[in-house]
Amino acid sequence: MPEELKQTVLVVDDHDSVRKQLYWALEENYRVLEADSRLSALAKLEKEPVDVVLCDLRMPPVESDITEGLALLEAVRVSHPLLPVIVITGDEDRETALKVVQRGAYDLFYKPFKVDEVEIIVRRAAQHYLLEKDNLTLRDELRKSGGWQEGIVGSSPVLRRIIDQARAVAETSATVLITGESGTGKEMMARFIHNTSPRARAPFIACNIAALPESLVESELFGHEKGAFTGAATRRQGRFELADTGTLFLDEIGEMSPAMQVKLLRVLQEREFERLGGQQKITVDIRVVAATNRNLEQMIEAGQFREDLYYRLNIVNLELPPLRERPDDIPILANHFAAKAAAKHGKQPPAPTQGFIDRLVAYRWPGNIRELENVIERAVVISPRAVLDDTLLPAKVLAQENTVQNAPKQTAVPQLELVNGLLPPDLSFETAVQKFKGQLIRQALRECNGSRSEAALRLKISRQYIHRLINELNVEG
Repeated sequence: MPEELKQTVLVVDDHDSVRKQLYWALEENYRVLEADSRLSALAKLEKEPVDVVLCDLRMPPVESDITEGLALLEAVRVSHPLLPVIVITGDEDRETALKVVQRGAYDLFYKPFKVDEVEIIVRRAAQHYLLEKDNLTLRDELRKSGGWQEGIVGSSPVLRRIIDQARAVAETSATVLITGESGTGKEMMARFIHNTSPRARAPFIACNIAALPESLVESELFGHEKGAFTGAATRRQGRFELADTGTLFLDEIGEMSPAMQVKLLRVLQEREFERLGGQQKITVDIRVVAATNRNLEQMIEAGQFREDLYYRLNIVNLELPPLRERPDDIPILANHFAAKAAAKHGKQPPAPTQGFIDRLVAYRWPGNIRELENVIERAVVISPRAVLDDTLLPAKVLAQENTVQNAPKQTAVPQLELVNGLLPPDLSFETAVQKFKGQLIRQALRECNGSRSEAALRLKISRQYIHRLINELNVEG
């Protein structure tokens, strides 16, 4: 293969014999660079493009708290987040393998190694890196054209408006607070903001506050030094440090303790912190996106959430609507999740029947998009054929739909006053349509005791749309 077409592998090992063995095994298909230490490897990474790193786990000088190989792995993760690092180790214990995986190694193999096995691992890593770079290029092109909507499915007006807002804020470094009920896709929206931003090539680090024991939140966010607490055997980077130059997503921010709220506020203000048990100031350049399904303003009134932290987080607020306010998106989401589940379980993509879709639209989805995906995957798994009908739906979905079917009949749809079956001559078609909309909204409000949310649900329109129509048409409940 011509030298200019070869991908580059950097082999890092303090033993010349090991480097030469790997060099001769790889040089036919790859351009091979060599380094005998962590510092030498980092210097080469700064000067030349590299597609795969092969590094020994233990190289001199051996530090007391972390090996040189792990230190190199962590440095590469920070400077080249996508670059695959394959670790070479003579330690066969599980603890070593766990450390390597936790720090983001692509793969590892043990000494003495077989050359053909190494070649397979390197080839797979190199192909993976090419795909990742191609994906990033595509993302950049789509971001510039405004067409990137990773994981966000739907075309309802309310969703399109939020996507437009998210795309606008993505171009800045403003802190974002995403609110909405559980299961509405808050993390997906955070990833969308990251992937459409200039930080897309940097790390996206997520941290669910509610999933962490309170005693570990500080260590997870800010890291710790060796010996900072019982069990802290090595120095560890926190999520803030790992997200440097990228995006840090703090989910369930409303579950954070008052003491941690104070520390988070200081970091948001100063953009610097110390690891737990350390004294060195660490400065980071990150965008923070926080999310919650709780009402933070009510928590402030109850003394459970700091008002100054709320205003630091709530520079831009994106409120994701519940699925029941996006009925037009349910058929689209159902087909999307059905195809996704079929691919996951090796089945033929199924076709939902109209009855199946009607039942989905009638259900209120308290668990939102997450619940819908679960219901669709269940239907795909248990379906004996490539068709989804309402017999595959859970009893709770069928029960609510039946409740809707058996509810008292609504009053007749309001009628415009016609002359000989036609519109009055002084009334234009557009005016008649507006008048008819007003009649529909007034009737829905009367039947729902003035509740705009319930009226919107009955009319199968979004809450935001009914508010706009009420204002535009001067409708009084």
